[in-house]
Amino acid sequence: MSGMQIGLLIFAGLMALLAIRVHVGVGMLIGGAAGFLAMNAGDPNALLFTMNHLAYARFSNYDLAVIPLFMLMGQFATHGGLSKALFRFAAAFLGHWKGGLAMAATGACAGFGAICGSSLATAATMAQVALPELRRHGYSGRLSTGTLAAAGTLGIMIPPSVPLVIYAVLTQESIGKLFVAAMIPGLIAMLGYMVVIRILVTLNPNAGPAGDKAPWSERLAATVAVLPVMFVFVVVIVGIYGGWANPTEAASIGAAACGGLAIIKGGMRWAGIKASLIGTAHATAMIFLVLLGADLLNSGLAITQLPTELAEWVKNSGMPPLLVLLAILVVYVLLGCVMDSLAMILLTIPIFYPMIMGLDFYGMSANDKSVWFGILALMVVEIGLVHPPVGMNLFIIQKMAKDVPYLETAKGVMPFLASDFIRIGFLVAFPTLSLWLVHSMAG
Repeated sequence: MSGMQIGLLIFAGLMALLAIRVHVGVGMLIGGAAGFLAMNAGDPNALLFTMNHLAYARFSNYDLAVIPLFMLMGQFATHGGLSKALFRFAAAFLGHWKGGLAMAATGACAGFGAICGSSLATAATMAQVALPELRRHGYSGRLSTGTLAAAGTLGIMIPPSVPLVIYAVLTQESIGKLFVAAMIPGLIAMLGYMVVIRILVTLNPNAGPAGDKAPWSERLAATVAVLPVMFVFVVVIVGIYGGWANPTEAASIGAAACGGLAIIKGGMRWAGIKASLIGTAHATAMIFLVLLGADLLNSGLAITQLPTELAEWVKNSGMPPLLVLLAILVVYVLLGCVMDSLAMILLTIPIFYPMIMGLDFYGMSANDKSVWFGILALMVVEIGLVHPPVGMNLFIIQKMAKDVPYLETAKGVMPFLASDFIRIGFLVAFPTLSLWLVHSMAG
């Protein structure tokens, strides 16, 4: 049996393991071990030698230290009530419009994503804050849950973003460049969701009735309350790309600042600090387990030559580059039905990245192509979080809005998915949407 056939069997076996609910990290470890054994006639020496140094080789990577720090920053923001300040700020300016509170929830999700880096945490936290207000003002269950499930994805779209950090580590790309490149697509995503809400309430005014107009004194107070959160975001992102702090240092500053704000402004006490530390430890352990499994799987696939042969086949096939890219994006959408975002990035980037880098897109340089594909991959992975039947954000919102049937939430998210696909089409056609700010800040 050829290495290519063994590689494809490993991939098929992994999909089968995921289908029976084996943890993705464990499934990847099993797949990687199977690859080593199959390519070495069952001799375990190569596998044991690789596993002997694999964990240290991966976890000694200094860049990975930003993951627990960004997770801690999000935990402090969650337990310190910073999400309430963001929602009050957005609601003060938008709440008097039809659908305005849903738009405010979208804007608050974007703001929370700027200090969190996790879509699941963003969706869960903002649902706690926004759902009671949306219900109190008579918003339909479908619009409320659909908005929060979709807007929760802004947690990874607006930097800092944990999947972008993983992509940067896998491809040796600059974390700062990727964060800057994600800003404009992230803002477009937020505005696109607001346009969807406006269309929905225009078609059905009862779905999102207008609230009372906030006086300017309330707007000013809400603005003052949210300024520290905005300052944390600016310090982290500008610090990374401006060169005066590396990603780990900037994340440390951000975590410390969010912790201080949560204690001073949000009233967080020892119980909240303890919960934040434990939550960060749990999330980091899960991410690092998946990372370790992905490393062994990718090592196993590498000795089968599957990624190299696929990249070479695509390069010599004569297929138009955009058709190859479209096929990759479709695969991501399909994988999103059964896998979480982090697993998709770890599993597919070692295979798809060489394909993309071997093709010509609009005459872009290798650096630009790497950044552009990273943002595209993030945007399609983001769809998996709300794509039925297994979108994780749908289940999180459903758990918090038990009076709204799952089917209603799934229907509510469909117009937002349409907005996502339109945005992805624009980014494919106009790469400058993700590259312009990178070039401007570099110049």
